[in-house]
Amino acid sequence: MSRLSGGDAAHLRRTASALHSFNRFEIKYLLPYDQVPRLREELAARMEADPFTVRGGYPVTSLYYDSTSLRYYWEKIEGLRFRRKVRIRAYGERHELRDDTPVYIEIKQRVNRVTQKRRVKAPYLQARRLCDERVLIDHTPEQRPFLEEVLGLVEGHRLRPTAITAYNREAYLGSDADLGLRVTIDHRVRGRDRDFHLGAEVENRLIIPPHKAVVEVKANERVPYWVTDTAARLGMAIVRVSKYCQSIEAFGRAPRSVFHLPTEDDFAVHAEPESAAPAASGVR
Repeated sequence: MSRLSGGDAAHLRRTASALHSFNRFEIKYLLPYDQVPRLREELAARMEADPFTVRGGYPVTSLYYDSTSLRYYWEKIEGLRFRRKVRIRAYGERHELRDDTPVYIEIKQRVNRVTQKRRVKAPYLQARRLCDERVLIDHTPEQRPFLEEVLGLVEGHRLRPTAITAYNREAYLGSDADLGLRVTIDHRVRGRDRDFHLGAEVENRLIIPPHKAVVEVKANERVPYWVTDTAARLGMAIVRVSKYCQSIEAFGRAPRSVFHLPTEDDFAVHAEPESAAPAASGVR
């Protein structure tokens, strides 16, 4: 696993903050780890790699909120044209997370085929006050409507911490004719259904089949032909998968849906220590 210094983590958060609001079309694929180097070469030849990608990627950890009836989970499974998720997302190593560490309070929603994400940066302690204690936190005039919307969802839907997902991410950004294109490769996708502090030193369970990475292609308007051609040549399988829903089902919180990705033993007894590196990921 990569290790980020304090300065590196701060730079990563500044880079991520530029993506505070956007609309995108998304396609997700599963890719065997032994094919990751080939995909990486294709992407590096046409796109700009995030500076942390060439150093092994960077950790992403998200805490999802849902109702006791799993309202947001079922909206996804039932394929509602308009659906939302509320989460807190942190970038960087979990042992470096403090109350004053900047994190992101996010609403990710789907409107027909378009994915929209809106978010506000706040210290971790303040994010927990908003989402756990249901207290409107300090804000700028521009942030107030969004934070009030989050508070309205937390109170109105009686949201509570429900699942955590974590993974290491490589990211590539398009330019020129491919401006707005973003491709990510997520390794060792893991989750847990308890110990909801994002910095908790606990083991997570793998929730995506072993030796496979999740590749997400995101574009503002259209996915370039060379991307779909590359996916076909590498035998990348399109999947309709939600990391949040996968975590819910992996821990038996809901019956396995038709979108669940089974593994060899379905991870019934397997947990992976956070210090373990992917055996076949090819991450540099």
